[in-house]
Amino acid sequence: MKIHFLGAARTVTGSMHLLEVNGSRILLECGLFQGKRDKTYERNQNFPFDPKDIDTVLLSHAHLDHSGNLPNLVKQGYQNKIVATRATTHLAKLMLRDSGHIQETDIEYANKKRARKGLPLMEPLYTVEDAEKVANYFQSVEYDAPVEIAEGVRATFLDAGHILGSAGIALDITEANRNFRVWFSGDIGRRDLPLLRDPVLPVNADYLIMESTYGDKGHRPPEMAYDELRDIVQKTVKRGGKVIIPSFAVGRTQELAVFLHQMIQNNEIPSIPVFVDSPLAINASQIFNEHPECMDAETLADIRKRGHAALDFKEITYTRSVEESKAINSYQAPAVIISASGMAEAGRILHHLRNNIEDKRNTILIVGWQAPNTLGRRLAEREKEVKIFGERFIRKADVATINGLSAHAGNDSLLEYASAVKDQVQKVFLVHGEDRGALPLQKELQMHGFKEVIYPEAGAIFEI
Repeated sequence: MKIHFLGAARTVTGSMHLLEVNGSRILLECGLFQGKRDKTYERNQNFPFDPKDIDTVLLSHAHLDHSGNLPNLVKQGYQNKIVATRATTHLAKLMLRDSGHIQETDIEYANKKRARKGLPLMEPLYTVEDAEKVANYFQSVEYDAPVEIAEGVRATFLDAGHILGSAGIALDITEANRNFRVWFSGDIGRRDLPLLRDPVLPVNADYLIMESTYGDKGHRPPEMAYDELRDIVQKTVKRGGKVIIPSFAVGRTQELAVFLHQMIQNNEIPSIPVFVDSPLAINASQIFNEHPECMDAETLADIRKRGHAALDFKEITYTRSVEESKAINSYQAPAVIISASGMAEAGRILHHLRNNIEDKRNTILIVGWQAPNTLGRRLAEREKEVKIFGERFIRKADVATINGLSAHAGNDSLLEYASAVKDQVQKVFLVHGEDRGALPLQKELQMHGFKEVIYPEAGAIFEI
């Protein structure tokens, strides 16, 4: 068996690994590579293999750095099954369609600039129509239910606790009179996050392909993030202001909604309106409500007690239309507004920031990592003057940050994950991590007695 590390190798984006076994070619993930615009377009457009030669795709979860180039794969001739959990299949259809819309609008904007410079126009990586065609190839599976995916290869999807439907994938392989197990972690979640079950640790793995995003540091417990959010809302409400939260539509928005509901139930904050103003986040929240098989026992018990869906409560309002979104800005009393995008680069959040940034009663709350040169990063760094829609604004609103809501396992949890198979595993391959995360984890695993810990370069091929 050969493993080709083609994406998310020495980086955290574009997850893609090719397995050659018993004459079959199995693709683990088909994620979008994200970086500088010119490099990403070329890299995502050109696969290091012929898509028509791939026999099966296995998808661990719906985040675009793992699923986002599936429309291009199909566009270039792939016509076989894409195997994922039911919730991942459901969520990926939504996210890929949204991604197709972004691909179209981004190229439209880029082509305006190219036309002015006399440069040839570009085609989008894929369109909404291309994204919708992927749905024809999904094959949904249940957690913990082995399925034959190729000759001598059986796949079992185990809950990874990262986002809705996320999974680690155990591959039980018979090849040349040898039986062995390859375990692919996907993205590993954290314990005790709201809504989702905890990640399942690997079992009986001979070879482990494992993420290493935060291999250099741990995370503060979710309880601390809860306390910080409560304190920020309390202080803002006392000032008569609003809390404006740029948030990723899938995962983070739903966690915030659960926390805010708990605070209102416990009388820790007043019963103020919570507006979720993002069509993608609203659709994702609806999908959450339709997949109780992914929810933890506490969430399921709460649903039974209250008699309605996990992400529905009296104070929350989901706004789909532009008119509803605009109406939020005329609301004068304290409220929480959660809107995409997570780095405040596009979408409805820009309108809410523009309308609230110059009011000192308000708080802009940053709840995740912000990439350099984004509006979210400039706000996180508390710049006094920022541009929104090309117009300059003097920031008078307070800025607060919460860093304990990452859906990725930290260093201690990654070590625990690998240690579950320490006595059996022959090789550990660290993927989905930059040097600063993977190299410290590699060293720590070696110090703990792991036989061989490999941090493969992009394009590396290993035979096992």
